[in-house]
Amino acid sequence: MNSKKASQNSAIALNRRAYYDYFIKQTLEAGLVLQGWEVKSLRSGRAQLSESYVLLKNSEAWLLGCHITPISTVSIQHTRPDSTRTRKLLLRERELEKLAVDVARKGCTIIALKLYWKKKSRQAGDRPGSRQKRMG
Repeated sequence: MNSKKASQNSAIALNRRAYYDYFIKQTLEAGLVLQGWEVKSLRSGRAQLSESYVLLKNSEAWLLGCHITPISTVSIQHTRPDSTRTRKLLLRERELEKLAVDVARKGCTIIALKLYWKKKSRQAGDRPGSRQKRMG
């Protein structure tokens, strides 16, 4: 297998401890809003999820406690890297509402289990050899 393909499919960070400390009732996939230096750090595998959890606030989900170590090439003049800053999770409104109900009624805790790269899905016009219809 090509090493580039293997690195795209493998996990960046795993929260193995969560499987021992918690009963995993449900898993969801969410996007994560990152800064440029964080993407570079994640590509070099500098992330830790062991003490991270998710907080629901103002109909938004926030990841707290996720530690992304800045790489040495980050320019301090332009940005101040904060390794444990609060990061926004990208979820659909329906998923957020269901999570809010579970946390309020059942006392559930939301934690991050894994960070990984997801390959982008192609749209019909992006496929090689396909032609798009033009209007006009």
